Amino acid sequence: MLDFNTLAEFSRTHCIGICAFLVPANLLTTLVTVVWAFQQRGRQQVQQPAAIASMFALVMILHVYTWFQVGVVMAATYILLSLAVSCLIINWGTVLLHRRFAVQSPL
Repeated sequence: MLDFNTLAEFSRTHCIGICAFLVPANLLTTLVTVVWAFQQRGRQQVQQPAAIASMFALVMILHVYTWFQVGVVMAATYILLSLAVSCLIINWGTVLLHRRFAVQSPL
């Protein structure tokens, strides 16, 4: 059975490693989403990195909330939270704009 207290404690114990992975992963996958959308790639090719980036951002939000749960309110927690929310908004916005304005090839 999944114990959320143990999972939250693991998240807080390994914070440096988790953040060292999630921050660049969020930024890189969001960048890939935006670049591929501007290159007029296919819908699936834009949605895949957006979905991966959204998962990374959601994991970061949950990680930050474990710190809020124990009462740690610092600038770093708000910076990480705003980074994750920004990545979510950019990815979802890019996918929606790509759907709306992408050139449809007549096949």
